[in-house]
Amino acid sequence: METKNVKVEILLPEEYIETLRNKLNDIGILTVGKYDNVVSYSVVKGYWRPLEEATPFKGYVGETSFGTECKMEFSCLYKDIEEVKSIIRSVHPYEEPVINIFPLLN
Repeated sequence: METKNVKVEILLPEEYIETLRNKLNDIGILTVGKYDNVVSYSVVKGYWRPLEEATPFKGYVGETSFGTECKMEFSCLYKDIEEVKSIIRSVHPYEEPVINIFPLLN
């Protein structure tokens, strides 16, 4: 079975969601049927520890940090995923953004 659609999850600070949503929507990624700007997000908590060569957005090298961020979710066509990842990386403040991509069966 060939994957046509994927679900994308991104972990990022809440203040970046609107900018990312607008950039993705501007190129038609967030359109579902007769609706656009179709995205959801939830507040999540997590841990991270920047390693030696890291340049952390938050926290300090060698120290475990705990904080709140958001998980932004949307679906898109698999054929657009490279452009989607490029846009995410252009907006995302983290040195190593977490971008999870899941194949969808619908």
